[in-house]
Amino acid sequence: MTPFSLFRLSVRNLRRRPLRTAMLATSIALMVALLVFGASFSMSVKATLQRAIDRLGADVLVVPIGARDYAEEVLLETKAKSFYMDKGVLQKVAQVQGVQELTYHVYLTTILAVCCDIPSSKVVAFHQGTDFIVRPWLRQSLGRPLGKDEAILGYEANRNLGLLELESGPAEGGTQLTLFGQRFQVAGVLQKTGTGLDTAIFVTDENLPLFIQKGKSPLKPGEISLIFVRVKPGQDPRKVARRIENAILEVDTIYRNDMGKRVLSTLRDINKVFLLTILLVLALSAFLTWSIFSAIVNERMREVGIMRALGAKNGHVLRAFVLEVLLIGLMGSLLGVLLGTYLSVSFARVFTLLRDVAATLSLAQRAQVALLGLLVGTGLCVLGALSPVLRVRRIEPLLAIKEF
Repeated sequence: MTPFSLFRLSVRNLRRRPLRTAMLATSIALMVALLVFGASFSMSVKATLQRAIDRLGADVLVVPIGARDYAEEVLLETKAKSFYMDKGVLQKVAQVQGVQELTYHVYLTTILAVCCDIPSSKVVAFHQGTDFIVRPWLRQSLGRPLGKDEAILGYEANRNLGLLELESGPAEGGTQLTLFGQRFQVAGVLQKTGTGLDTAIFVTDENLPLFIQKGKSPLKPGEISLIFVRVKPGQDPRKVARRIENAILEVDTIYRNDMGKRVLSTLRDINKVFLLTILLVLALSAFLTWSIFSAIVNERMREVGIMRALGAKNGHVLRAFVLEVLLIGLMGSLLGVLLGTYLSVSFARVFTLLRDVAATLSLAQRAQVALLGLLVGTGLCVLGALSPVLRVRRIEPLLAIKEF
């Protein structure tokens, strides 16, 4: 004979009305799924932006006046943009107090069948002698400098161009690309950096005169797109940025910690919508839990009276009901965590914001979101059922047997 336990009693009671149990668990699951998806969405964008900013390795960015948004779209998002300023700005920036070292990039956009043999992509030309942005990634993935007639693909560019056979690291095959009338050997694929430059194709700035000569690029002689600045130790990057703007009127600057503000502003608005929706679903789930457990308590008044008459204490009866609540809360919360995680992974690309910043979460961050979902889902279920369940303490055994 199977020994009696409160857990078995709770499971048996839940099986009595499977449709009612499933309805309550499903409502909890939907609420938790929305919470997990919303939290994952917000954390993905914030974490990815912060990682991208940290990996760029510059304290201040100098851009043509009016091109702040373009620069952020190139560096933090997956968009291809072209913007230029006179290369003479480099010398002016180098003379500003507090500047330790600097380098520059030139950004070009490919057009299929016009300049190149690949779909629209961003091409980054960098100066290997001074570069401190791309060079560390090159050392990790290629282990040597990039040759003049070579190109190396960003992690996502490799996939976007359909070259899935190429993995991170040096390329062994004979894959070639035509960029602005110039033929390049693909030297390899960079490891994932978590920045918008993951979708770029990188070449050295030695090729720029040929691009201009062949007339398939809007670039003019002596033009660059963006200057990366590292400040001297002990200098305030924000003050250095202001000095650069005051000294050179034709440029704007972006302080490192100010990057991504436009995306974060959009994210705050989206979070407000998520928060309002989640609060409404929380209220609905709590009301549904209260209603169902009110019905359950009323339905089992006679059963509770008999248990009390046979010697069961208030604590035993309460624990039996609380176990039922916890089981439903855990079942619904687990299902909601799985559903919310699936949605955040599978359908995140539907959202332009997530697609543009190539947002991802680490395993530890997903575990944090899952734990939040479990706690909120189970806690809500317990709170919703608390009032009806506590009525059990006031039941008089004989009166309950007679009336119910």
